[in-house]
Amino acid sequence: MSTTDWKEQELGDILTLNYGWSLPDKKRVPGNTPVYGSNGIVGTHDQALVASPGLIVGRKGSAGNVHYSRKPFCPIDTTFYIAPSDTSLDLEFLYFLLLHIDLKRILGDVGVPGLNREMAYKETVRFPTKQGEQRKIASVLGLVQRALEQQERLIALTTELKKAVLHQLFTQGLPACREASGAGRRGEPQKQTEIGPLPHCWEVVELGSLASKISKGSSPRWQGFEYLSEGVLFVRSQNVGLGRMEFADRVFLSSKFNEQEKRSILKDGDILINLVGASIGRVALGTAEIEGANCNQAVGFVRIQQKRSFRDFIVNYLLSPMGQQQMFFQKKDIARANLSLLDLRTFKVPVPSPAEIDEIAAVFTKIENKLDLYQRKHAALTDLFRTLLHQLMTARIRVHDLDLSFLTPEAVSQ
Repeated sequence: MSTTDWKEQELGDILTLNYGWSLPDKKRVPGNTPVYGSNGIVGTHDQALVASPGLIVGRKGSAGNVHYSRKPFCPIDTTFYIAPSDTSLDLEFLYFLLLHIDLKRILGDVGVPGLNREMAYKETVRFPTKQGEQRKIASVLGLVQRALEQQERLIALTTELKKAVLHQLFTQGLPACREASGAGRRGEPQKQTEIGPLPHCWEVVELGSLASKISKGSSPRWQGFEYLSEGVLFVRSQNVGLGRMEFADRVFLSSKFNEQEKRSILKDGDILINLVGASIGRVALGTAEIEGANCNQAVGFVRIQQKRSFRDFIVNYLLSPMGQQQMFFQKKDIARANLSLLDLRTFKVPVPSPAEIDEIAAVFTKIENKLDLYQRKHAALTDLFRTLLHQLMTARIRVHDLDLSFLTPEAVSQ
C-alpha cells in the first residue's frame, strides 16, 4: 500500500507546547473541571484554565507522560498542554502519535527528570497528511483504548467486591459473605475475640499450630553466580502478588542451589508471604508452577497439610483488613520493619467448620474466576493496543484492512 500521502516533520513544526499554571491545592475550588499533573488527574477546580479539550504532557516528575482531556481542564505547572489551536493535526490522532514516539526517551539526565521543550520540538515524526485518515486511525485506537478502560473498571469493581466480601466474612461470617456476594442472608451469632468479632462457632488458633513447616529462603552465596534462562525457578518478592503468584518477571538458578538449600524448596500449595520491603504482607497461594522452585530470604512460606480450600481461606484471611493489621503492625500499632518466622508462627487466624470452609471457598472461587477473566482480557487488549499503535503509526497496516468487530461493548464487558 502506497504511503505517498504521509509526510515527515519535526514536532516543532506541527504543535506548540504551552506551559501549565501554578495551581496549588490551597488555591483550588472543588468543582467539575479536572486538574492535570504529569501523572494524570490530581484534583478538580471550579473553572477551566484551558477552555477546550486538549492534551497534557508531563514536564517534570512523570515527565513525558501524555494524557487526553476530552473536556476543558486545568494543566498545572509541572506540565505542558496542547489545545486544538496549537496543532495542525487531529487532536486525538496527535495524542496517539505522542504515545507512539514516547517522549520519555529524551528526558534530561539531571535530578528530577524533566522534558526539555526544545529537545521535544526536534523529534521527527511521520503521519498521514489527510485528516480523514488521521481521524480513522484515532477512532480505531480509541476503540481499543476504551475497551481497555472498561476492563480496568471491571477489575476495580470486582476487586472492591472481594474486599467487601472479605470484610463482611471475617467480621460477620458466612451469612454476610453470602449477602455481600448476592447469595442470600442467614443470621448467625457473633463473639468477641482477640482478633475482633467473629462468628460464634469459629475458633482462633496460631498459624504455627496448623502448619507442618514454616520457613524462608536464602540468596545464592557462591562467587560469580548469575540468573539463568532456565533451571530452578527462583521466587522473589516481586513474584508474590496480592492473592496470586506473578511471574511476568521470572529468573532461574542452577540446580546446585536446590542441593545447597533443601530447606527452602517450595511445593505446590505452599502459602507464600513477603517478609520485608515495600511489599511486606503480600500473600499468595503457590500453584503447580512453584513445585520444586526455591525462594530468596525476602519470602517466607507456610506449608499446611490440609485441602486447598482451607489454604485458600487462610490466604484470604491474611489479606483481609484483620489479617493485614497483624501483618503490618506490632502491639500498640507500631509499624513493622519486617516479618520474622516467629511472627508467622504466632499470627492468630480464625478456623470455621470444614463445611463452612468449602462454602466460603466456592464464593471466593466465583469472584476470583471473574477477576482472572477480566485480567486476561485486559492483558490481551494491552497487547493488541501496543501492536496496533506501532503498526498504524508506521503505516505497516492501514485502517481499512482491520476487522475489529469483536470489540463490541457487549463482548468486552462479559
